[in-house]
Amino acid sequence: MKKKNYIQFVPLLLCFFLVSAINAQKDSLNISEEEKAYFASEEKEAVEISSEETEYEIIIIEPGFYTWLQSIARPKGHYSQSFLETRNNILVINWNLRVQQPFNFNPQLYQFEINYSPAIDYGYDVNYKLYNYFIYFQRKYNQRLGPFIPRI
Repeated sequence: MKKKNYIQFVPLLLCFFLVSAINAQKDSLNISEEEKAYFASEEKEAVEISSEETEYEIIIIEPGFYTWLQSIARPKGHYSQSFLETRNNILVINWNLRVQQPFNFNPQLYQFEINYSPAIDYGYDVNYKLYNYFIYFQRKYNQRLGPFIPRI
């Protein structure tokens, strides 16, 4: 009799955790109307991510990103460089895996690989802008590039 109750309890518990996880994911993004307006923007202002010391450069021409970076993203100094480097390493790995799988992931979203090495110090500015682009991208296109929820 006890075994039967246990067997019935496990599926109920699993359903509870599944519903909780789905609701937590839905609630956690909380995209404001202001942020949605930036996502819908047609304004194309390039954001250059570069470091003269490492000769590293990315130019992002994503409508709305520049204004989102200036107004919605956390300000410079909010994150430590080591935090940004750790997150960027994970996000770049997942990004590049998706670029390599155009039949599984939208090739219009994942067009080019990003050459990022955790052994290179790209500096704070490069890591800050790259991390925030990943946050912007994930929130705008409803993507998950890592094990964490893309929050601002």
